[in-house]
Amino acid sequence: VQLQASGGGLVQAGGSLRLSCAASGLIFGAAGMRWYRQAPGKQREFVALITSTGGTNHAESVKGRFTISRDDAKSTVYLQMNTLNAEDTAVYYCNAYVRGSQYWGRGTQVTVSS
Repeated sequence: VQLQASGGGLVQAGGSLRLSCAASGLIFGAAGMRWYRQAPGKQREFVALITSTGGTNHAESVKGRFTISRDDAKSTVYLQMNTLNAEDTAVYYCNAYVRGSQYWGRGTQVTVSS
C-alpha cells in the first residue's frame, strides 16, 4: 500500500491550500481515509476522516475551515483548507484504514506565515 500526499507549501495567513493523497495497492472504495497533522514539538493529532460511504468528521479546531472529500475513481482523498492560520503549520499525513489495518503516507509540509 502506498499513500502519496501532495499539495503542501507556504501560504499567508487567511489563505487556502488543497492537499491530495493518492492511494495505491488497496481497494480504495473499501477504505476509510483520515488526515492527521503534527506540528513541531507536538504530538500527531487527528484532523478529519471520511468513511468508505462518504460520512465525514472534522476536528473541532478545523470545523468550518477544512473539508475532507474523496474521489473513488481516482483513489484520492482531499483536504481543502481555508482561512489558514499559523496554528495550522504542521506536516500533514494521510492515513488509510481497511479491514483492521492502517497505512500511513509520508506527509506534506504546510507552513502558514503570519
